[in-house]
Amino acid sequence: MDETLEARAVAALDPDALAADTAALVREPSVTGDERGALERLAALADARGLPATLLAHDLDALRAAPGHPGEEAPRDELLTLTAVLPGRAGAPRLCLNGHVDVVGPGAEPWSRDPFGGAIADGWVHGRGAVDMKGAVIAALHAMAAVREAGDTGGGAGAEVVLQAVPSEEDGGLGTFAALRADARFDACLIPEPTGFDVVLAHGGALTCTGTVRGTAAHAAFRLEGVSAIDRYVSLHQAMAEHEHAINADVLHPLMRALPLPYPVLVGRIAAGEWSSSVPDELRFEARVGVRVGETVEEARAAFAAALAAADDGAGPPAEIAWSGGQFEPCETPADDPFVALVRDAATPELGGTPPRLAGVPYGADMRLFRRHGIPTVMFGTGGFALAHAVDERVAIADLLTLARTLTRVIVRFGATA
Repeated sequence: MDETLEARAVAALDPDALAADTAALVREPSVTGDERGALERLAALADARGLPATLLAHDLDALRAAPGHPGEEAPRDELLTLTAVLPGRAGAPRLCLNGHVDVVGPGAEPWSRDPFGGAIADGWVHGRGAVDMKGAVIAALHAMAAVREAGDTGGGAGAEVVLQAVPSEEDGGLGTFAALRADARFDACLIPEPTGFDVVLAHGGALTCTGTVRGTAAHAAFRLEGVSAIDRYVSLHQAMAEHEHAINADVLHPLMRALPLPYPVLVGRIAAGEWSSSVPDELRFEARVGVRVGETVEEARAAFAAALAAADDGAGPPAEIAWSGGQFEPCETPADDPFVALVRDAATPELGGTPPRLAGVPYGADMRLFRRHGIPTVMFGTGGFALAHAVDERVAIADLLTLARTLTRVIVRFGATA
């Protein structure tokens, strides 16, 4: 390891520049399905730091027909990904830093500041996407630029580092799916999602479905002549609660077992009935179903369907289940993989000498798409996850600096592994 190079690169990082570039990216609204402006802005920021950036347009029809299509929910008529490259010596290992630029909408609740204003105040960058995860993408870009400026200009001891900036993470991962179809020749990947500076090695899966429960319409005055779809749904709702309990009993993966609820099951929407004086003949619900680490998506779907079938009251046709939207399988990277140790060692000096905790998380992420290719992958990023998707989202500039310094150390040390 070139300790002199590492020290120079870490010292080159500028928190004010990190904040300014994060704010600039936040000011480009990029709600899932409309990310072009943010990617073009990021390309300009990369080019300005001497890291050539390439925007690639992908064939949506081909992606949707491809095996392993991860699902999607937001309407879109284009899909662009961006790569910025720090060259390495011939034959050096290749490291991917992957992050998404799409964000959820600001919602209806009032914000204290313009959600797309990118305000810098009181040690924070404010705005939608600041913590999830535009600030992290900027931290990765600055880490690469710091290594380049410190003297690793390619052809030396360094790894080749590729920043993948992707859309569509929020609704299934189509951006990373497309980027990896174009280039999956990586020896390792780090995704700087906001993990609170834990090194995340495992995540649960998440499937979304729509269920339809049928009843028989009748006038309320003669409700015994009808069958309420709402009444029929009640036993199914209880069955889903029992299914959640079952899949969270005796959790095998040690990092997932440490979570309060590793594999949530949630009904997020219900719609039924047309009139207070009519027996409702249809109810539709939308649910999110957790998938256990080590379980396939097919097994999880079958178990959920079986739980609903067992609760059917026989008063009408069985509930119809349609799987749609993002389909996240679970994944894990072995704790003894050398890349895990490298990331922990790189982070330790930035965390006061205490090695970061190894963790699992209950949400799906693009990490699983890299694991499909057998690429050792971890997630490691700033604090503030509770602010993601929330009103008044923001990221601490000090956290961005800690992340950028850690990523800089990872880059240098990864280049010294071969």
